[in-house]
Amino acid sequence: MRGRTVRASAPGKLIVLGEHSVVFGKPALALAIDRRFGCEISPGSGVLLNGVGVSLRLHPHIDSILRRREISDIRIITDSEIPSGSGLGSSAALSAALISAVRLMMREECREEAVALEAFETEYEVQGRASPIDTSTSVHGGGVAVNCPESIGTPIWNISKGGNSWTVSDIPVPKMTFVVGYTGIKAATGPLVQKVRKYKESNRFASDIIDEIGDVTLSGMSAISRNDKQNLGELMTRDHKLLSILGVSCKELNKLVDASLEHSYGAKLTGSGGGGSMIALTDEPEKVCRAIALRGGEPFIVRTGVPGISAEFAEL
Repeated sequence: MRGRTVRASAPGKLIVLGEHSVVFGKPALALAIDRRFGCEISPGSGVLLNGVGVSLRLHPHIDSILRRREISDIRIITDSEIPSGSGLGSSAALSAALISAVRLMMREECREEAVALEAFETEYEVQGRASPIDTSTSVHGGGVAVNCPESIGTPIWNISKGGNSWTVSDIPVPKMTFVVGYTGIKAATGPLVQKVRKYKESNRFASDIIDEIGDVTLSGMSAISRNDKQNLGELMTRDHKLLSILGVSCKELNKLVDASLEHSYGAKLTGSGGGGSMIALTDEPEKVCRAIALRGGEPFIVRTGVPGISAEFAEL
């Protein structure tokens, strides 16, 4: 490790449409949100995380990034506004921010595409299977679509893995307000991804549902390009029902989705499911927050249109 301190950050994300099906090469749409994961790194003795010596087996994303470079002496301080296991891309933001910081410290290439590829490889290694949607959104910011028509988005890079290929595009999106309803249940992404994979491999019906989620997502991309929040919300609610059929929702998520619908265009789980969070697209965020809180969820308002990764040397 070279001598100066580096600070970096990356935004969390909302998957608006297409989670789980994107793992199998289908389209997906995600937006960066105004909650970020930040880190600061500097040379150290051993690996210190927030001032404490840790076993990297308990922090597989950090382990993967450091092991790739044989880094064994580093001090890492983290500061996250994204709840772990919430479905808002906490691990993707961690990977994007830490990779950006380490690359800058090591004088490696720091272009967005290089960071996005390594962040995806990190997620894939840790989870066993992944798509590049989370990590690409944390790296690039704004709106990111995977496998969308060029009439809607502008391709920025391609990523292939495990027989699947994804074209990642920048997609212009209007400023929007969402309410996140956090269930308080931390749900690991990897096991849920594997659950859907096994279901798809053993049941043709699951394959059909994944195909339908892909169709809904393409319709949603068209709606968002027209700033048609009514249609987008309806598609979000439909997508939630399809994800429920795949078995990745839960009663807590369903309860929060139902509670939010009266004051929103539409609502759905976001991320891998099994707990974590749901989102509601709304022009009345305070009313949706109250409805979610009354059903036992932890609501907070997020807004879109935020930048991606940032990394810089700290001032001496």
